Amino acid sequence: MREAYVLDQNFDNIDFGKAPLEKGEDENCTFRNCNFEYVNLSECKFTDCEFIECNLSMAKLSNTAFRDVIFKESKMFGLQFSDCNEFGLSFKFDECSLNNSTFYKTTIKKTLFKNSKLIEVDFEECDLSGAVFTNSDLAGAVFVNTNLEKTDFRTSINYSIDPNVNKLKKAKFSLSEVHGLLYKLDIQIERNS
Repeated sequence: MREAYVLDQNFDNIDFGKAPLEKGEDENCTFRNCNFEYVNLSECKFTDCEFIECNLSMAKLSNTAFRDVIFKESKMFGLQFSDCNEFGLSFKFDECSLNNSTFYKTTIKKTLFKNSKLIEVDFEECDLSGAVFTNSDLAGAVFVNTNLEKTDFRTSINYSIDPNVNKLKKAKFSLSEVHGLLYKLDIQIERNS
């Protein structure tokens, strides 16, 4: 049985589907190769924690607090980040698969998405100002009424962003992917020969 407050602990190779994680607060903890698939993480608080090579797919995140959390090489399909506790919500993603996850109406300024798959992720009405998408695949990701000011997409691919319904002031894009901003115009863009 877990304590209500856990500090500086390492959790390796634990299947939390079989040994459920009780409500509590984890600070400066590392979860490595742990399974949280379909686990109820509601009301849990994670501060300065790392999740490395974990499976968090379809975990329940009702009022879950993620504060300065790092996710590395983790599978995170179908997560509802919009259900998280918004107070201090901050995280970084490195080599993660977040396909079909939802960040609807979250404020996640300056978030780093590095080498990640963000297929069909919902960023509708998010504040992603200053976020950095480094070498990430955004195929089918939804950006509607999203604040993308100063957001960096220069090394990412497959995004489709309508400039008419998103804030893009000082956002950065690569010339090779600029068609992702022009798709609604139904025009053909060809490389000069």
